[in-house]
Amino acid sequence: MLRWIIFIVIYILVDVYAFQAVRSLTRNSWLHGLYVLVSVGILALFIYQLSYGSSRTMTPERMYIFGLFLAVFIPKLILIIFMFGEDIIRLFVGVFSKLAGSDEGFYVPSRRKFISTIALGVAAIPFASLLYGMYKGKYNYKVLSYALAFDDLPEEFDGFTLTQISDIHSGSFDNAKKIEYAVDLINEQKSDIIVFTGDLVNNVADEMNDWKALFGSLRAKNGVYSVLGNHDYGDYVNWETKAEKEANLSALKDLQQEMGWDLLLNENRTLTRNGATIKLIGVENWGAGGFKKAGDLDKACEGVSETDFKILMSHDPSHWKEQVKQDPRNIQLTLSGHTHGMQFGIEIPGWFKWSPVKYRYENWAGIYEEFGRYINVNRGFGFLGYPGRVGIWPEITVIKLKKKTNTA
Repeated sequence: MLRWIIFIVIYILVDVYAFQAVRSLTRNSWLHGLYVLVSVGILALFIYQLSYGSSRTMTPERMYIFGLFLAVFIPKLILIIFMFGEDIIRLFVGVFSKLAGSDEGFYVPSRRKFISTIALGVAAIPFASLLYGMYKGKYNYKVLSYALAFDDLPEEFDGFTLTQISDIHSGSFDNAKKIEYAVDLINEQKSDIIVFTGDLVNNVADEMNDWKALFGSLRAKNGVYSVLGNHDYGDYVNWETKAEKEANLSALKDLQQEMGWDLLLNENRTLTRNGATIKLIGVENWGAGGFKKAGDLDKACEGVSETDFKILMSHDPSHWKEQVKQDPRNIQLTLSGHTHGMQFGIEIPGWFKWSPVKYRYENWAGIYEEFGRYINVNRGFGFLGYPGRVGIWPEITVIKLKKKTNTA
């Protein structure tokens, strides 16, 4: 209750201060009333959903309310920055004028109106972007293709392709046609293998019931492989009993088997091509910073030699940073997800990318290389929390393995 009181007080203070920009531009009481109505309505819906909504599922409806909250609240924070800055300038100018013996007042209406106009114009950008992200961005699938060359790749695997998807979060979906399109897009890549790097659901296995047949239609020449992500364990649900939680995880594992996916639980598989082999390794979730550490790289690599070419599926890229990239077994390629690219950022392919998540994860989107070893961090297929994407679009990754040659 205390946390809610603090949250409501902060929300009201932000609202009242941001309202100054609206009031500076217009005295229309109808617009003022609309501002108050929207603010109170969004706050009431937000509190209701968090207080009385289901504790087991993050439904699309709940996420839309959260998305609307962000779309309304973040622009107000931008308004505050402008209005507070103008207040500070007004204070210094007023104090200086008084000290200089001038009778000029602290308040300059024309300047206040100009600043309010600029502030509202700037605030409209995130408002429109967040709404667009919910309406279009979340299903704006992109196929990103890479070619990676390795000295120690068996020649027989030159040209071997894999398609990676990650972070499906099936409980968030609200448009079957868009998901059907994306699954068809994955199959159209006609890769040798398809790999899924965790977070099939938001919390519970039942979220996949309506999507099992569709994702079970994924096909690749050498199979579909998967690992678990942090959301797949049901750790973010208040289960009544431990047995109920274990049954949920068991159901999720069985479901992947029913879809024809080969779920790797700290184990590996041998992929064969024209008599040569490479190793596909899958670990359970291992994440730094308080996330589940069920992954066991030693167990997963049993029977794997240092000279084998290795592809590792590990949901959280912090695993690569903390353990994998300097592992003496020389794991050439790691495939991860987890970050979603925060579903928000600015990206100009081949030139610039930025998202606030970069301050939490060193490897957060795309290909990274250190010590001659690579990781691809997939930006995610689905979405969670905010029901949209802005600038960081849902991703289907296609990676072609190449044999590096020393010829000129």
